Amino acid sequence: MRILLVGAGGVGTAITRIAARRPFFDEMIVADYDPARAQAAAAATGDPRFRAARVDASDAAAVTALLTTHRIDYLLNATDPRFVMPLFSAAQQAGAGYLDMAMSLSRPHPERPYEQVGVMLGDEQFARAGQWERSGRLALVGMGVEPGLSDVFARYAADELFDTIEEIGIRDGSNLTVDGLEFAPSFNIWTTIEECLNPPIVWERGRGWFTTAPFSEPETFDFPEGIGPVQCVNVEHEEVLLIPRWVDVRRVTFKYGLGEDFIRTLKTLHQIGLDRTEGVIVPGPQGPVTVSPRDVVAASLPDPATLGARMRGKTCAGTWVRGVKDGREREVYLYHVVDNEWSMAEYDCQAVVWQTAINPVVALELLASGAWTGAGVLGPEALPPRPFLDLLTAYGSPWRMRETELSDVPPPARPMHTADLAI
Repeated sequence: MRILLVGAGGVGTAITRIAARRPFFDEMIVADYDPARAQAAAAATGDPRFRAARVDASDAAAVTALLTTHRIDYLLNATDPRFVMPLFSAAQQAGAGYLDMAMSLSRPHPERPYEQVGVMLGDEQFARAGQWERSGRLALVGMGVEPGLSDVFARYAADELFDTIEEIGIRDGSNLTVDGLEFAPSFNIWTTIEECLNPPIVWERGRGWFTTAPFSEPETFDFPEGIGPVQCVNVEHEEVLLIPRWVDVRRVTFKYGLGEDFIRTLKTLHQIGLDRTEGVIVPGPQGPVTVSPRDVVAASLPDPATLGARMRGKTCAGTWVRGVKDGREREVYLYHVVDNEWSMAEYDCQAVVWQTAINPVVALELLASGAWTGAGVLGPEALPPRPFLDLLTAYGSPWRMRETELSDVPPPARPMHTADLAI
């Protein structure tokens, strides 16, 4: 397998360090707008299978040429969501397969943004699903950790743990801190603003997809392995768009454990217009320049990839599922925890980017071996989950399940007892 990795930031660099330990591919071209960054990511592996290149991810023609020149089998997109469509189009034009970790951007409903959907995440990609299917090529979308592993968990729950599913809720939380910094997002701030300030989306059977106000339906979720209770709120995320396409479920949500301080900061950015992506004119010594307020915020904050040595704590990504098995109500939380101290010592990558990066590498290995096959535009839950979960464990990063014991259906009472079960 020959892979073109576009994006040599934190996640892209973590991908190279994880993939360098695996034998399933022949060559990985690491491409970035900044050639020095691509060269650094490739060279740090010490592996001749990695080579660096320069490419502008917004230039579909240039990416197509790079794919063709290197006879690439799969393009792995490790850029932010602004570049999904040119990269998706380039892979399609070059006849290569495609993977991403975030889908094409949404656009809120122009009149009723907090009630009705407009253009949804991934709509532009799913509009071409027929073309991909007819070509026999696979575009595997949303194949990071969330979306990605969380979707695999949803499929696994449907296949092996439940007869019927009432609700699936993705719950993400951490107790990560950064020494000396009060506000230092551990992931790309451009993407974080997009996710958190867009109208969150919810799925319900009989109603379909609908939106709510940002930070709606707050709840306190008790995360495992010492992280503890974190306030979680509704956030726009791909799982809500993906899971109902392949899993029979009554309700799907995504809630992010942001915490009150983080929410307050995001609300402030929105109130003063610093979340906007359209350019504003700013006077300068050489004359007026046009800048995006959100890009200014991103440039003003430290690169998340550089924060690992100052970070402390763990991050947890997981899928909470409630339904019925063998006539009894059941509730589980399938999850994956990464300790920043471990990921830094083992890979010199901070926990959040490492946890995101491992999943597309696992997916590519399954595609290379033939354990996963398909054509069209597919989410992770469209493919068999057990090979993925087994290989993830073989990579040295096991997943786990916490089960809450509940009474028979209908429950006269709900005494709870939780136990962590290593898988």
